[in-house]
Formats: sequence, structure tokens, C-alpha cells
Amino acid sequence: MTSSRFSVLLERNEQFAATEAKHDIPAIPFIPFRQLYLITCIDPRVEPAASLGLRLGEAVVARNVGGRVTPAVIKDLAWICHLHETKTPDADWFEVAIIHHTDCGSALLADEDLRHTFAARGGYDERTAADMAVLDPAVTVRADVARLRAAPELLPSSKHFAIGGYAYDLKTGLLTTVVPPS
Repeated sequence: MTSSRFSVLLERNEQFAATEAKHDIPAIPFIPFRQLYLITCIDPRVEPAASLGLRLGEAVVARNVGGRVTPAVIKDLAWICHLHETKTPDADWFEVAIIHHTDCGSALLADEDLRHTFAARGGYDERTAADMAVLDPAVTVRADVARLRAAPELLPSSKHFAIGGYAYDLKTGLLTTVVPPS
């Protein structure tokens, strides 16, 4: 068998599997231990376990380009809300945290030529791609908090959970509250 970049992770997984940590997780249907639902970027520089000290089972983490609130993110959150309402109706509700960051690679979607060639190869359409760009995380996180709060799929549940928006600064490592949870 040839070695791959993933081999070291398989070794780490064996070490993890040999511990009891694998048993310290919420059961399905689950409420994460910290009752958090995070929406953040796929960028490996903003890994929530490292930057927030997040541990296994503490939060649901949704990651995509820019950490943007997309139709897919809304549908996933609607599913979690539905599960919560039907399977754990007496449990406390959770908080949603949207996190955007400085120096986000999604800012490259603001480049018209790059955006055009990406759309031509079957990526996002040009309007969607332009809207995905995180040029100023404080601005885009406000827009995404508003988008999530207005999502019709979430309106039946929205009175039960808080939504906040945050900006992560790659240079300082600090997370700043942009939109307080409410």
C-alpha cells in the first residue's frame, strides 16, 4: 500500500479510537453539548477546534466557501430545527454563530475574470459567485445574519434560537462580535 497525505490522519484516528473520547458524544437525536450551530469557512486557517478550542460533540459545524449562508445551509439548519422540535421538544434551544474571517479566499470571487471562468466551467453562476465574496467580514456577516433571520424555512423555529455574527481576524487570532446573538 502506498502512503498518501491522508496516512498520518489514519494513524491519528487509530490513536483516537484507542481512547475513551469516542464515547463522550451526544446521542442521536442530539443536542450538541454547548448547544451551538456554527457556520464558518472551509479555510483551514479558521479551524474551529483550534481557534475556538471546540471539542468533539460541542457544536454542529457547517463549513463552506466564505462561511456564507446559502440555500443548502438554510436547509441543513431547518432539518436540525425540525429534529429538535419533534425529537427533543423539551430540551433547551441552541445558538447559531455565523463566522466570517479576514483574508478570505472567497474574496477572489470579486475578480470578474476569475468569476467568469469559474462560472463557465460549471461553478456558481456569476451573480451567486459575486455575492459569495467576503471582502469585509463585518459587512458580509451582517448580511448573512439578516438572511438567516429572514429565511422562511426557519420562521416556525426562529423564536427558539439566537443568531449572532462574528468576524475572525487571521492576524490577531481574535474573534469579534459584529451582531450580538438575539
